[in-house]
Amino acid sequence: MLLLSGCGGDGSSQSSTGVVVVTPGTDAVVATPTPTPTPTPAPTPTPTPTPEAGQGTEASSSALEPIAQYTYPAMATVSIGDVNYPLGATQVDIPVRLSQATPNTVHVRVKTSNGTGTNYVYSGGYFQAVDKYVVFRPGDPLVQTVSVKITKTKEGGQFKLMFPEAPSGANAGTSSANITSVSGAAATTPITAGFRLPRTFKPSGTLAYDMNPATVRWSDKGGAGVFSTSFTHGRAQTGNAENGLYLDNTLHPAAEAPFSVKDNKLVIHSQKLATPITYGGVSYGYGAGVLNGRNMPETQVTYGQYEWTATMANRSGSWPALWLIGVRGWPPEIDVYEGFGYNGSWNFDRNLSANIHGGPINQRKFTRSMWIDGTLAYGINNVASMPHRYAVDIQADYITWFVDGIETYQARNPFSEAFYPVMNVAVKTTSAYTGGTGDMAISSFKVWKNR
Repeated sequence: MLLLSGCGGDGSSQSSTGVVVVTPGTDAVVATPTPTPTPTPAPTPTPTPTPEAGQGTEASSSALEPIAQYTYPAMATVSIGDVNYPLGATQVDIPVRLSQATPNTVHVRVKTSNGTGTNYVYSGGYFQAVDKYVVFRPGDPLVQTVSVKITKTKEGGQFKLMFPEAPSGANAGTSSANITSVSGAAATTPITAGFRLPRTFKPSGTLAYDMNPATVRWSDKGGAGVFSTSFTHGRAQTGNAENGLYLDNTLHPAAEAPFSVKDNKLVIHSQKLATPITYGGVSYGYGAGVLNGRNMPETQVTYGQYEWTATMANRSGSWPALWLIGVRGWPPEIDVYEGFGYNGSWNFDRNLSANIHGGPINQRKFTRSMWIDGTLAYGINNVASMPHRYAVDIQADYITWFVDGIETYQARNPFSEAFYPVMNVAVKTTSAYTGGTGDMAISSFKVWKNR
């Protein structure tokens, strides 16, 4: 989300950033995220990576160039190019290239299409269609190949490989290539060596907090062992153009309870209010809910791991999120999950997102986001409508994101300060706010500290 004083970026314009937060007495900093909806290739079970592979350890961080304050390394550009393959070939291997080493995971969807012109060839008759995702992780080689099975060839037979959507985590260079069978062309060779498999989530820190839904507590300001129901700047997120006022059970007894424990799950409830509530001179017709650890030391981490098991709100107009804010103020911000229910391009049951925001307090200078089809990329189904485990591992070298124990994203860590957790359901709509659910149900939340 974007907290112009706390949260992450707003996913408008297909952005995968978080929420905008507004701090009293400051101008709102409105984030304009650069969206890149793109899925990745399905992962295989993988061993825990070695330090040399950029696995988030102190050992590997010493080999990395430091990141200057309030900056982030430039994004790579990803391209494909024309390829000729010999008559009689049964496979063609098409290179996908990065222009430079990437500081973050790049997800590139690649898809075949039938050729054009008199010598076109088509899927089913001449080749087997491909629609998959290529993943480059930090430290990977800069070239890998997409293999397409060939069933029949003819001289000059041509089809295409393209990026059907913008890459996630990289700029798009040449995004369409002609793949042509030519007599005497050299056989192509697959490039598969040197690529790191996704990590599996394994906490390395000391368990510092383990939420018990039966005894969890919250209050306006929060404190040791108590979540806060407000942001540092108050109960509205006008900088994000949100329509929901962040409610508290005690302060707003006339509304439906924003927090409850049901079936051993902590429930954060969003709603359309029967009677609008005025706050800061503005009338709000919707209720949102946030719980955060800004005054809860046991949940604050510089290096360590967070993991939630949660079922997300999936109602159109809802904006559920799990994220982290710097204890000293926003930014920095790390978005673990956001569901952009106000964005028509967002698919709650397939899409995953992640992001980082950095810069001086109340000034976002950089962001680096992921927005992918988690079903196509990692076989994660029913993303919002079923419980899943959302985790992040923060180390001095890399920040690594996981869903159900599978690594989905990694980025160089430009931060060296403590964070506190935020879990909320925002509302950004003027609709009747019906259909699906406006609730986030959290059955587990754990925090581990390395330091």
